Amino acid sequence: MHNSGMSHISSSIADLRKSYERAELSEDASHADPMQQFDQWLQEALSAQVPEPNAMTLATVGADLRPSTRIVLIKGYDEHGIVWYTNYDSRKGRELGENPFAALQFHWVELERVVRIEGRVEKVSAEESDAYFKSRPLDSRIGAWASPQSQVIAGRGVLVANAARYGAQFLLSPPRPPHWGGFRLVPERFEFWQGRKSRLHDRLRYRLENGQWVRERLAP
Repeated sequence: MHNSGMSHISSSIADLRKSYERAELSEDASHADPMQQFDQWLQEALSAQVPEPNAMTLATVGADLRPSTRIVLIKGYDEHGIVWYTNYDSRKGRELGENPFAALQFHWVELERVVRIEGRVEKVSAEESDAYFKSRPLDSRIGAWASPQSQVIAGRGVLVANAARYGAQFLLSPPRPPHWGGFRLVPERFEFWQGRKSRLHDRLRYRLENGQWVRERLAP
C-alpha cells in the first residue's frame, strides 16, 4: 500500500506543467555588467513584493567533496560581490574554510526568474561585521551567542537556556561573537534565466575573461 501511494504521488509530480509567459530576456535588453542586471532584477522582485525576495540558496563543498545547500539572506551587494552573515563554525562556515568557492541561486517564482552566481568566497572585514551586527535586533544578537549552529544539542531547552544566560550577561549591548560574521562571494560567473513559452527559456551567462565580462546565450 505504501509503495502504491508513493507511485501515485510520483506520477502526479511528473505530470505537473507550467507555461512561462511573463517576460523575456534578450541581449539587447540586458546590461553589459551582470551586477547591474542583478540589481535590476532584485529591485523588480522587491517592487513586485514576491515572498522572501532576499532569500538565496548557498551551495558549498567541503574537503569530503560532498555538496550541501541551505537558504541564507543577502545582506548587501556592490561591485565587489554579494554578502551574507552567519556562524563561522557552522557547516557552511567550515566548508568554506576548507574550500573557499561557492554558488548562489535566487528563485523568484512569481516572476519566473532564476539567477545563479558562482565565485570565490572571502570573509568580510571585522569592521563590516561589527557594523552589521550592531544593526540587528537585540534578540538576533543574543541568538548569535545562544545557538551553536550545526552542532547536535539535547533539545530546544538548550537554546532557551543559552539565550537567557547571554541575555542576562550582556543586557542591551551584546558584542559580536568572535565566531560570527560576514562572507562575500566575489562573482566569476552569473546566469540569468527567464521562463519562456514552449520551454524555450532565455538563459544569459556572463563569465569573466581577462578581467572583462563576456555575455553569452545558452540553450535552455
